[in-house]
Amino acid sequence: MPTEKSKTLGLLALAGLDPYEAKDGEEYMSEGQLEHFRKLLRAWREQLRMEVDRTVHHMKDEAANFPDPVDRAAQEEEFSLELRTRDRERKLIKKIEKTLRRIEEDDFGFCDSCGIEIGVRRLEARPTADLCVDCKSMAEIKEKQMQG
Repeated sequence: MPTEKSKTLGLLALAGLDPYEAKDGEEYMSEGQLEHFRKLLRAWREQLRMEVDRTVHHMKDEAANFPDPVDRAAQEEEFSLELRTRDRERKLIKKIEKTLRRIEEDDFGFCDSCGIEIGVRRLEARPTADLCVDCKSMAEIKEKQMQG
């Protein structure tokens, strides 16, 4: 299972970026930080879009009408799995686009619940985060209590 740090490094590498290093006295969510996250989010969105395109081409190329029901069922299961994955990625693309809008509207990097800074490192690990760690933990606890 990938760690938060390895996910962060993976996203940054995807965008061709190093972890953000704040300059002395730099204000939180300065133009430099916002540009860093724009690049990160755009690269992530582009990679997801390429995955979607690849799946469409793969399914067109691989679609076959197998006479053997077992082969046909195996292919249908493979396609079903791919489509579920792409559906999750499609939802993630929408979340990325929402986050890019938040950057443009100067509403990025602060917790939706309590208003404190989410933090550059957390945002590098999960650029679409809209809750600080504490509020996210509380939300998960409440969600588990509702399910239990």
